Amino acid sequence: MTIRADNPYGLTQENEFSERMTKEIAQLWSQREEGTYRSFDKTRIYWCQLTSPDHNKAIVLVNGRIESAWKYQELFFDLFQQGYDIYSFDHRGQGRSQRLIDNIQMGYVGEFNDYVSDLNALIATFNLEKYEQCFLLGHSMGGAVATRYLQMHPQHPFDAVALTAPMFGVNIPWQLKAIAIPLTYLLTSFSPQPRYAPGHNDYTSKPFLDNPLSHSEIRYQWFRDLYEQEPELQLGGASTRWVWQGLMAAKQCIQLTRQITIPTLLIQAEQDAIVDNKAQQRFIKKLSKTNQNAQLAMIPNAYHELLFEADEYRNPTITQILQHFSAIQ
Repeated sequence: MTIRADNPYGLTQENEFSERMTKEIAQLWSQREEGTYRSFDKTRIYWCQLTSPDHNKAIVLVNGRIESAWKYQELFFDLFQQGYDIYSFDHRGQGRSQRLIDNIQMGYVGEFNDYVSDLNALIATFNLEKYEQCFLLGHSMGGAVATRYLQMHPQHPFDAVALTAPMFGVNIPWQLKAIAIPLTYLLTSFSPQPRYAPGHNDYTSKPFLDNPLSHSEIRYQWFRDLYEQEPELQLGGASTRWVWQGLMAAKQCIQLTRQITIPTLLIQAEQDAIVDNKAQQRFIKKLSKTNQNAQLAMIPNAYHELLFEADEYRNPTITQILQHFSAIQ
């Protein structure tokens, strides 16, 4: 394998993506352990892990809304090659975990803290005590879940955290920002049945052209094909309750930064159209007052899916995450 200056860890590249996905990555993925965990309210939570007796460090990956651990097979492979055991799961109400309402296409959660409770319970079952080092990696909504987990569970097992495009705010028109929380609360309160938030609907496979998630056509198309082949992974838009709960949790992430004491790397996508980059900047500015090991890195021109982007954006994202974790003594 040739190690390039812009890819010091030998990460999978787009020109080899198709072949690797059908060979090395598929072979490793077939060796995963998986199962379901009954959460505090008996909801079935899907989990999976890739482990090796030769590894002494681990990463817990917390993915975003509408996602599944199955989407991150390439990332699992790349991190595993660097000597990490990888643990992940599907959030309640999406992926291979149990759906919560009759409309299985609608993104819904009772309380945002339910996500945090699921993560806490799964971490306890993952047997992380055997590792010399443990790290937390959260993307998008998963970044908010990971942040709230660290804030609510100070006795956690993690040595550092990396957050990619975390949901500390949602990218909505400025005139709606001040009223978004009370508006979605009212819309939720006035409807006895879960309803889509305005502008949201069932899952649709959007074409690559003009998509706001990734510049990588090959990775984007693979993800869409996966969701067609595995329709149980599909999830549509968010309910008014999910938006209300998500916005309140994002606000708490920024309010309670003092509770995060481990080294924190936040990687921002410059052209993110999904989450609020200014909210991420407020988070790091506030966190830096009490945590000297807090840093913000911005990937120029990148879209939201930093872990699923074109090589020129994905390479520096994962490289900085690995350097952040390897710097921990």
